[in-house]
Amino acid sequence: MQCSWKAVLLLALTSIAIQYTAIRTFTARSFRLCTIPNPLNCSAVLDVELPDRVCDEIPVVSNVSRRTHILILATTRSGSTFVGQLLNQHFDIFYLFEPLYHVQYALLSKETQGKGSSDNIHNKRMVLSNSDRRMMLGASRDLLRSLYDCDLYFLENYIKPQPVNHTTDRLFRRGASKALCSLPVCEALGPVDIHPEEEDCIKKCGTLNLTLAMESCKDHEHVAIKTVRVPEVSDLRALVEDPRLNLKIIQLVRDPRGILASRSDTFQDTYRLWRIWRATGRKPYNLDTSQFLTVCEDFLSSVSTGLNRPSWLKGKYILLRYEDMARNPMKKAEEIYNFLGIPMDSSIERWIENNTRADNTSVKHKYGTLRNSAATAENWRLTLSYDIVEFIQNTCQEVLAQLGYKTVNSAQDLKNLSFSLVEERTFSPFF
Repeated sequence: MQCSWKAVLLLALTSIAIQYTAIRTFTARSFRLCTIPNPLNCSAVLDVELPDRVCDEIPVVSNVSRRTHILILATTRSGSTFVGQLLNQHFDIFYLFEPLYHVQYALLSKETQGKGSSDNIHNKRMVLSNSDRRMMLGASRDLLRSLYDCDLYFLENYIKPQPVNHTTDRLFRRGASKALCSLPVCEALGPVDIHPEEEDCIKKCGTLNLTLAMESCKDHEHVAIKTVRVPEVSDLRALVEDPRLNLKIIQLVRDPRGILASRSDTFQDTYRLWRIWRATGRKPYNLDTSQFLTVCEDFLSSVSTGLNRPSWLKGKYILLRYEDMARNPMKKAEEIYNFLGIPMDSSIERWIENNTRADNTSVKHKYGTLRNSAATAENWRLTLSYDIVEFIQNTCQEVLAQLGYKTVNSAQDLKNLSFSLVEERTFSPFF
């Protein structure tokens, strides 16, 4: 049957309209480049140069669950292990100790890795180029996003050697996480081993099955992560503003003079020249002061951001001084849990009692938590020489004043522990 010219014209116009609509729909669709295996983990800021993938179209919805994602933001030797354990003791918090260690180790140059010292890994960020720093921060944000979703498989991209069948014995400080040392992840430790030593966990539990660890994570109501590998709170803005997360940041700070004293005792190779200065009273000509002074720069920038109370940190940020925690751990623990909106159970109170009243003869591991906390807070005043303290005070003057740490003007004042160098300050979260 022959169609009239009007029917042919109508069919042509209809076809053009359908094609136009399809083209508009296709081009208007929002595609996001994804640099990581899990399409759920697309970040607003992508710094890692990995092969691009197009994410599946997944609706982004606000976090409507009760799950809280917690990040302890700290620097090395500032008391972060202790604060992390306050969260690790909670029965409903899945805690991970320094998972970003693996990102840093995997992305550092072969020259750095060849030195083979964990001290270098702890302190190498300060000499990274800007491009390496951006790459590491981008990778770190993506990993944090995955871990808060209990996607521990994504961590396999950085563990060396790479896990086989999702099983590894190389997870950094696995024994510091109670969830990774108990059922269903570990069958070797039963109810009588409620608080196993870290070494016992590694010895008895054997290799870590990441599939079981993921199941344990999903069974917990909240996820907490501790890191000393993110320099400033502003580096976390993309995660804070991610509507799929309910991220709350605890920024832990400590008197830089106390940090230096602790690092000198702990990382003896890395801080060898500082130790020579302390012992001889003469500053080595080749001492790289930037090795430590980056701490003051990061503190100043990060704390300034937090104390300026930007809208994106509203209800998401609390500043905690190590000295306040050491002097009154129970009160500060209650403040932390009130900020998180999580009830504090009795096991945390017992843990605080057992770990803050050790006598001077107790064995202290350099990464342990057993301390007489009140006596430890300003003990650095007895170990650092006045000329080193004076140098730190001059170069970190602004951040010392900002955080409420008093300066001393003589060796006599430095050693006189009858008065504190910590001002009474209140750092409350803002909502």
